Amino acid sequence: MIAILDYDAGNLKSVEKALRFLGEEGVITRDRQKVREADGLILPGVGSFGAAMEQLKKYEIDKMLREAATEKPILGICLGLQLLFDGSEEANGVEGLHLLKGSILKIPDRDGLKIPHIGWNSLAFPERGRLFAGIEEEPYVYFVHSYYLRAEEEAIVTATTEYGVTIHASVEQGNLFACQFHPEKSSGVGLQILSNFAKLSGGNG
Repeated sequence: MIAILDYDAGNLKSVEKALRFLGEEGVITRDRQKVREADGLILPGVGSFGAAMEQLKKYEIDKMLREAATEKPILGICLGLQLLFDGSEEANGVEGLHLLKGSILKIPDRDGLKIPHIGWNSLAFPERGRLFAGIEEEPYVYFVHSYYLRAEEEAIVTATTEYGVTIHASVEQGNLFACQFHPEKSSGVGLQILSNFAKLSGGNG
């Protein structure tokens, strides 16, 4: 069973639906016991960094994530990726979960680029991670974001994309995995990514 962590963020149902399509059991929950029993955790998210951290603390999901980080696979999606890091320019002074090292920066204004960045972009694999097993080179995935990750250690970066700057689009370190894009909205490529994560969590994959 994969626990989809519920802190009143959006896109929970779409993640649950994608897992169900793959034949995996995904449960939307913030119950500590269910989180402990889960084989893997998914931290989705849309919205603002500061409000999200407030909600994670309100439901003590921040503690659950720290407890689980050394024991089972965790996948952060979009804002969920950003929350795993130290902090964000979107909410100066608000600390992230500090599970990974890096900064979340505003996508710079550039001529011809719309912010937020919404749409399909191709990925490059500087270091192909386990989430991308069986996926062709330069796959297209779906993004919706105004802020982007600059990881402190480039060795953890498994996928990048270009949108005015080089965006660290996916990372992997130990049990921690994260995607700035939305695999649940990225068609067959996204389903393969979620399937790979489910397999890492001991599911049907």
